[in-house]
Amino acid sequence: MTEDIVRALGYGTLGSRLKRMGEKLQAQTQEISARSQELNLPASHHPVLAALDRYGPLSVGSLTDAVGLSQPGVTRMVNKLKSDGLVEGSPDPSDRRVARIALTGKGQALVRHLQKTLWPEIILAVADACSGLNGSLLQQLTQLEDALEAQSLRARRSAEPLPDWEDLMSKMENMR
Repeated sequence: MTEDIVRALGYGTLGSRLKRMGEKLQAQTQEISARSQELNLPASHHPVLAALDRYGPLSVGSLTDAVGLSQPGVTRMVNKLKSDGLVEGSPDPSDRRVARIALTGKGQALVRHLQKTLWPEIILAVADACSGLNGSLLQQLTQLEDALEAQSLRARRSAEPLPDWEDLMSKMENMR
């Protein structure tokens, strides 16, 4: 078997390793998302919905800052969300050249549904995969990769009832 060169090169390929980890987490999140909602919404779009829910209407520039992605990528996501009827754009009252993106009623309903179902499930599954990590950053990445190989996020669903979204967000706030 060929050695995993990205692991072997350690800090020299940390960016590649983090990207790979992000792709694995998004793919496993998408698996859960696909079975628990009617919309075929990519997992990568969920942070945009969450930002609009938390902060209200935002310009694409502010939305880009809120989710930490490129402006072209966020614009593509917003366009997809518009075509799905989940967001709408309207001119900013202070600068009519800027569009402010807001959740539609359908988008708000979806966010409320996701806050009760999918989002807590994902948070708890990722927290479970991360539980017990120790050592250096590279050691923790190895442990997390191994944990996700041994048991996907989908298989980590607890039989316990999902927590209230606001309570979960308070807990997450305290962990940062």
